[in-house]
Amino acid sequence: MRHILIIGIGAGNPEHMTVQAINALNRADVLFIPTKGEKKTELAELRRGICARYVTRAGSRTVEFAVPVRRTEGRSYVESVDDWHAGIAAAYEALLESELAEGQTGAFLVWGDPMLYDSTIRIVERVKTRGQVTFGYDVIPGITSLQALCASHRIPLNLVGKPVEITTGRRLAESFPHRNETAVVMLDGEQAFRKIEDPDAEIYWGAYLGTPDEIVISGRLAEVKEQILEARAAARERMGWIMDIYLLRKGADFEE
Repeated sequence: MRHILIIGIGAGNPEHMTVQAINALNRADVLFIPTKGEKKTELAELRRGICARYVTRAGSRTVEFAVPVRRTEGRSYVESVDDWHAGIAAAYEALLESELAEGQTGAFLVWGDPMLYDSTIRIVERVKTRGQVTFGYDVIPGITSLQALCASHRIPLNLVGKPVEITTGRRLAESFPHRNETAVVMLDGEQAFRKIEDPDAEIYWGAYLGTPDEIVISGRLAEVKEQILEARAAARERMGWIMDIYLLRKGADFEE
């Protein structure tokens, strides 16, 4: 039977790779590397670099494949994501059938940790449920962008005895600051922090964490929000893409 490894590779720094992840790479006969168009060539290059640095297994090979583009026109968010995942599942299924022989092991290299705001696990389950290809799979955890953010800012994730909410920009207003004093925001294409008016709110923002292009900004939200917006826009213009995350907090004195 075929076997799949879903490997968390960290937030962008090759040294985020755990020993378990490196060993998993070297268990694979085939390493699948997604490509996402010209604007995101760096993402594929980082995966290639990780393979070149850590894979020592003779005879293993890499196979690159194009990731379908998510279409949003005329659809709700949930509908567009479901259609997108269906397209990726079809691509995965074709890869397993054409590139992975019975008894072989394939690996998907996933940014951060596969369990945190990533859909590889549910897409692989979707392929498995279809039943066209029989396989088993394991998940190898990795360093998340959330861990990298806190480390770069030298802050603990939580206030003492307080909960933390991990949410998206679309849902930030539902919880911060009235429900939770600490919120981590991922997948925020609209920079929802702009609408937070609480004078005691603090922000710890980071982009391209773990890479040579890393940018981090922190401070009272009211004082640094424009700086973050300008830095984010400039970085996206320069790079052609951006991956960022931020932590909002209320109830603790801000320290540089």
